[in-house]
Amino acid sequence: MSGTAAALAALIPAPRASVDGDAVSVLPATLYVPEASQWLSTSTGRIALDGYSWMQAVHWVAGAGLYEPRRYRSHGPRSFGPTTVRVAQLLAELFPCRPGIEYLVRRTGLSERSVEYHLGMLREAGLLAYVVRGTRIRGAAAQASEFARMVPVEFDVALGIRTAGEGTGRRMTGIAEAGRELMAALSKKAARKVRKRRAKSSSKAPAKGARKGADQGAVTAVSDEARCTPMGGSSRSVSSAGTTSFPSESKLASGQSDSPTPKKVKRGRRKLNAVGRRFQLASELIRQVPWMGRAAVPRIAWILKDVADAGWTADEVIAFLDCGDAPGTVHRPSGFLAGRLKTATAQWPHAEGRARAVQAYRDSRRAEKARHQEWEGDWTPPRSESVRRLVADAFAPQQPQYDLPDGHQDAGEASPVVPGEEELKKFRAVAWQEFMLGRPDQVVTTLDALGPAAAEQIYGADLVQRVRKLISGTSLMTVGRR
Repeated sequence: MSGTAAALAALIPAPRASVDGDAVSVLPATLYVPEASQWLSTSTGRIALDGYSWMQAVHWVAGAGLYEPRRYRSHGPRSFGPTTVRVAQLLAELFPCRPGIEYLVRRTGLSERSVEYHLGMLREAGLLAYVVRGTRIRGAAAQASEFARMVPVEFDVALGIRTAGEGTGRRMTGIAEAGRELMAALSKKAARKVRKRRAKSSSKAPAKGARKGADQGAVTAVSDEARCTPMGGSSRSVSSAGTTSFPSESKLASGQSDSPTPKKVKRGRRKLNAVGRRFQLASELIRQVPWMGRAAVPRIAWILKDVADAGWTADEVIAFLDCGDAPGTVHRPSGFLAGRLKTATAQWPHAEGRARAVQAYRDSRRAEKARHQEWEGDWTPPRSESVRRLVADAFAPQQPQYDLPDGHQDAGEASPVVPGEEELKKFRAVAWQEFMLGRPDQVVTTLDALGPAAAEQIYGADLVQRVRKLISGTSLMTVGRR
């Protein structure tokens, strides 16, 4: 019998006789829970009362070898190993067991796909069951799944555990004598933490205990000899005092030491590489050239790769574009720019020539016109119909609105009660006198009660307009009649 087979045989005790002695419990050859039975309502296992007892079942599944992930899928981990146990340790600390994928990724250092693989393995091994399955809805926050920590029925059969109760609420009441030794070994494993394997030891001959822990997938206790290397000594795991060299007191007195490779302190802004220079040039051109205002920076940066790598500045590119006719309406700025700069590096290969061209462009009339175009040119309406409507509403003159009292809500402004001609003349004369004295209360009362239309019929449009300007707070109004 090989060493692996002997280890598995030690983890799975012999079938035990039942209480009446007539039947024998037979352990299945494989351990697998289909997806339909991975819910708390359909699970055949029992709920673990605490994380410690649940970790005993996790270590039993990891060592028994009854669950083989690759038998049911063609991708993912090949075995139920130390990484799955580390994920289970984090789940044992949670109450309720509602782990988020991002939380497990941050704690374990695994990728999101790897965490999903190991959670699926724990469900297929009967160690986890869904209580509530998480959801991912577009536009809403993702909801994490809630699990119940389960003890598979195969674990109870293998160790001869007696239970009482029904369904998933069964509780442990005893254990067979044959399973006590194995339960003690699982208890020791559950009490220890399985940690992440170290990347690669610098020692050529690692300690025996460290090699054994790596083979078993559990880190028990690492001695100081395996972890530390004496200062100035060799990298072997065992060292003597005679071979260890320490620095002299003169070197340690000041508390300072000179490193053979001193660190270089970098200050200031980082220097842009070629790609960053292209994006910087593209952003400057989009801000300065009017017909490039709607262009995408990455596309313009790709078009400017030749001139940016040649050391061109934004002023030099603008000066070169000015050599051609000024465009009217540019529907596709990236295509127009690519056509203009097709032969730019060949025509202006030297920096001195580009500098003279930039100076000539700044002295030209076209450049002066472009500098004042923003303030003196005609306003260009937006292209979007909805934006044009918003702009028109914003610039439209708005008259102040007056709310009618409750008694005049039904009367409206269409049919006000207008006095006779003689009374109107008296009203207008008194209203003008009050207005000239700075007391337009009579007209304001009529506006509030009957509305602007009725007030203009009574007092005239001129007086009503003056009063409305006065109450609207206009500071440029002249009080007086023409």
